[in-house]
Amino acid sequence: LKQVLKPGRYTGGEYGQVIKDLSKIKCRWAFAFPDTYEIGMSNLGVRILYGCLNEVDDVYCERAYAPWVDMEEQLVKYGLPLTSHETGTPLNEFDILGFTLQYELCYTNVLNMLKLGRVPLLSADRGEDDPIVIGGGPCSYNPEPLADFFDVFSIGEGEEALPEFSRLYIKMKEDGSYTRKSFLHEAAKLPGFYVPSLYDVSYNDDGTVKAIDGEPRRVLKRIVEDLDGSYFPVQTVVPSTEIVHDRTVLELFRGCIRGCRFCQAGYVYHPVRSKSRDTLTAQAKQALAYSGYEEISLSSLSTSDYREIEELCDGLLEWCEPRKTGLSLPSLRADNFSMELMKKVQRVRRSGLTFAPEAGSQRLRDVINKNVTEQDILNSCATAFEGGWNSVKLYFMLGLPTETDEDVLAIADLAYKVLSTWKRTAPNKSRGVRITVSTSCFVPKPMTPFQWCAQDSIEQFERKQQLLKDAMKNRAISYSWHSPKVSAIEAVLARGDRRLGSVLEKMALSSGGLQAWEEYFDFDAWMKAIADSGLDADFYARRVRAEDEVMPWDMIDDGVSRGHLLRELHKAMRGETSPDCRSQCSHCGADSLLREGGCDE
Repeated sequence: LKQVLKPGRYTGGEYGQVIKDLSKIKCRWAFAFPDTYEIGMSNLGVRILYGCLNEVDDVYCERAYAPWVDMEEQLVKYGLPLTSHETGTPLNEFDILGFTLQYELCYTNVLNMLKLGRVPLLSADRGEDDPIVIGGGPCSYNPEPLADFFDVFSIGEGEEALPEFSRLYIKMKEDGSYTRKSFLHEAAKLPGFYVPSLYDVSYNDDGTVKAIDGEPRRVLKRIVEDLDGSYFPVQTVVPSTEIVHDRTVLELFRGCIRGCRFCQAGYVYHPVRSKSRDTLTAQAKQALAYSGYEEISLSSLSTSDYREIEELCDGLLEWCEPRKTGLSLPSLRADNFSMELMKKVQRVRRSGLTFAPEAGSQRLRDVINKNVTEQDILNSCATAFEGGWNSVKLYFMLGLPTETDEDVLAIADLAYKVLSTWKRTAPNKSRGVRITVSTSCFVPKPMTPFQWCAQDSIEQFERKQQLLKDAMKNRAISYSWHSPKVSAIEAVLARGDRRLGSVLEKMALSSGGLQAWEEYFDFDAWMKAIADSGLDADFYARRVRAEDEVMPWDMIDDGVSRGHLLRELHKAMRGETSPDCRSQCSHCGADSLLREGGCDE
């Protein structure tokens, strides 16, 4: 520990960690996050699953995180395995090893953690004494690039599914019927679990998927219907060192009413389910009192769409203000941002304001179904400036389907209009203003209307970024952008098939993990691994897919129908918008996941 930066990443012993009597445990989990401690401890989903598994008396869930390069060097130097935080147990000694898959570039971290934890990389090479390796999270909606390495995937929300999975493991161990093979066959019968080894994939001569054979034919995701009654970690692990989101996070609702056509989360987290204001207020007070945090963040895909957001803020601030506890509202919409809401946010301390127009022109915002007008954006900025804010961040995406140079330049034009709005409305101009424009690169994601669309080439992205740089020369406007090379690899993995397993194995063995970190991302190594595997990056990233093409992820069902996605794709190409779920039901199919009633909206 003396040889590494930030040893607090590895020591464990945090306030709130769960310690159990191992003599009473029948199923031991290691919940592994394939990124650093600071990132993993900021993830609310991991905290929820860690807590709900430990609510089961004879199940024990511990935590593990990807080591930074310096610690990995020490582990290798001294011949030490990667271990859990709670008990220092090597990963290969657990019954079940779970990974949450949040981002495609973390796939190499998964393999690196398996290697460091002395778990065989390939599922086919694991013996009876090796842990069952299970994956979940957003990337599990296309699990195929990782199919060779995982025994099973949990599709959807895990609060109810993972304890059920654990009970099956315990039952088969106790009645003597357990073998790896028999357990995986039985796990595949549970709702929401996909076992890739039980499926055969064949390919056409052109490289596209010909057929996917296996049972069940489609694995329907699991959801939690009653969020008020579901587990929430009001007594959670408090980190011993600084993390990225070092605050209490309160989940308002799941799903999104908006239907932005590029947004995977907006589709795979359907249907919309909300927590009641009373539940949220009680959970916030308990969590803050337990942790001692001085800030609480209200979390959702679109926070200002919570129906009782102002009343909730009022109730929270009654408790927070006397204790000098800050309240932050990320994910605000430019079309429902109000002076009243802004005043509530800044009553304790003022945080930054961020809006995501996504596209500079109205035409392109209609294509992606953003349903936000330029006037909405300018009005919201005016409200902020009038209220005393002197900085605002604007997020956009380059390379969206049908984008032209005029759409790119419209981003700069909008930034200058925001600057003019500040000059017109700010009561105190002596402090100056800071407008930050940030662009990411469009990545076509599975289970969205744009899953059929092509990604721009790296050269196209770089040209558009330069076009935008040249158009914004005012010192009050700063511009940051995402690497097109990183986005290109992300697109390959996002729409990839199981043939990419050899690419990931080559990368894990040659370049290690941490590919999601700029200083360790190796584009040339990725391209070499893809070529050495006899594959073509453009085939996955830059190809327009036929509407009737078999997708690599077609065995996974997120509840939203393919017909709905195609209708939205066709409307996008015509520049037509769709109303949000609150205004009119789009009949996407996700409400069929609910046993009682329909979507909250």
